[in-house]
Amino acid sequence: MCQLLGMNCNTPTDIMFSFTGFATRAEEHKDGFGVAFFEDRGVRCFVDHQSARDSPVAQMIKAYPIKSDNVIAHIRKATQGRISLENTHPFVRELWGRYWVFAHNGDLKDFNPRLHGAFRPVGETDSERAFCWLQQELAKAHASVPSIVELTNTLSELVPRIAARGTFNFMLSNGQALWAHCSTQLHYLVRQHPFHTAALQDEDLSVNFATLTTPRDRVAVVVTEPLTRDESWVAIAPGTLKVFVDGAPLAA
Repeated sequence: MCQLLGMNCNTPTDIMFSFTGFATRAEEHKDGFGVAFFEDRGVRCFVDHQSARDSPVAQMIKAYPIKSDNVIAHIRKATQGRISLENTHPFVRELWGRYWVFAHNGDLKDFNPRLHGAFRPVGETDSERAFCWLQQELAKAHASVPSIVELTNTLSELVPRIAARGTFNFMLSNGQALWAHCSTQLHYLVRQHPFHTAALQDEDLSVNFATLTTPRDRVAVVVTEPLTRDESWVAIAPGTLKVFVDGAPLAA
């Protein structure tokens, strides 16, 4: 299946180290990739239906130190829908005057909900249909952007209705928080003071974060499989929806 990467921070941070390790996994997951960076209320979204190992877009991202406090990245191993640009995650929609970004790892069977005109998929994937349905139902439940706690409560009611159709690991952000739902496999860690050196699992690359950060910085990284070999990753229990704000998970 696909691979997910998310980052939520209390100060804008670049993703080059994590993305370098993440892109290495495109050898197996080679049906496209994408990454979306929030900058205040705006979003930079880069997608390519080529493998992240070969794509010039991926090479640009590795070399371009975009800083963001919410990032979602995805490398695709197609299960539904053609290998094409419109089927490449992350997907972006507007709701309540904010951009929302979504990426999914899994396979949903016979998920064809009724969708009205404001939320229609452009591509053919179960993932984009799920995103459109979530946005539609959130819009029904709230007239304007609610608090993060209220959004989490509503998502907690909606997500099981999709997850019942198959595997539904996903990441979702509106630039204020990062929501991550584990259906089968997700891990996270929080990097904060005192910072240490970390080495990637899949590349011969390490970074001493103590030289790049301040004592106030905090970064949560969420990923399908741990990216580094010398940090303490926490497995998220299947069936759990976690929300990260300012670089840390909110208490349940």
